[in-house]
Amino acid sequence: MSFIKTTEQDSHYNHLEKMTANELLVAINQEDQTVPLAVAKVLPKIEKLVTQIVEKLQNGGRLFYLGSGTSGRLGILDASECPPTFGVSHDLVVGLIAGGDKAIRKAVEFAEDSTTQGWKDLEAFAITKKDIVIGIAASGTTPYVIGALAQCNKHQIITGCITCNQGSPLALTAKFPIEVVVGPEFVTGSSRMKAGTAQKLVLNMISTASMILLGKVKGNKMVDMQLSNDKLVDRGTKMLVKELHIDYQLAKQLLKQHQSVRAAIKAFKND
Repeated sequence: MSFIKTTEQDSHYNHLEKMTANELLVAINQEDQTVPLAVAKVLPKIEKLVTQIVEKLQNGGRLFYLGSGTSGRLGILDASECPPTFGVSHDLVVGLIAGGDKAIRKAVEFAEDSTTQGWKDLEAFAITKKDIVIGIAASGTTPYVIGALAQCNKHQIITGCITCNQGSPLALTAKFPIEVVVGPEFVTGSSRMKAGTAQKLVLNMISTASMILLGKVKGNKMVDMQLSNDKLVDRGTKMLVKELHIDYQLAKQLLKQHQSVRAAIKAFKND
């Protein structure tokens, strides 16, 4: 069967320029509602990949996200939020984008077309088979990502992917592929829309489930979060009030002393 990019097929809507603001918003919202349903269909595949990630991270490995354009930016976003949310080191989950960090804000022409640069970017982190790499590409055809995963396979590094086309070269390359087929975009080919939303949802699931399974959440609270602003200090203080049945001022004092919700709970209970 030949490979067809549903992400590039014509939109179900036409004459967008003639629509009112309300018509545009209603139509986009209707399309967006189909995304979680598409994600639900691939939950077993997401589970398999999460299981692999947890095993690697438990044994000293790292998680790498690799992508270009919107896909690369989404990977970097998810990676960058793991340290403040779960208190892990900045090198545990790493996001890489074709064209380097400058491509986060401004597109770098033809950066995604290199079949070798993705692997070079991973080599710069001294990647080994203890690690795991997830390639992210809505199209499933990005050379930067496919080339990197092919080299990972050769070096016995476990690979996964998140793509939005069925049977893509990327999915055929990854050992643990996730294919979230969301269909044509509202604006034809604009995969930052439904495809980007699907990728974001899957990345949320992957990192959050993995960190919970690694013990980074207690009950339903981010007990290892970094206390990097007043809002988070207040949140942490209220966690202690509820968990330890103490007043706000004592809780805040404990948090200031131990600099961690988890550490404050442990110290208070051991006193």
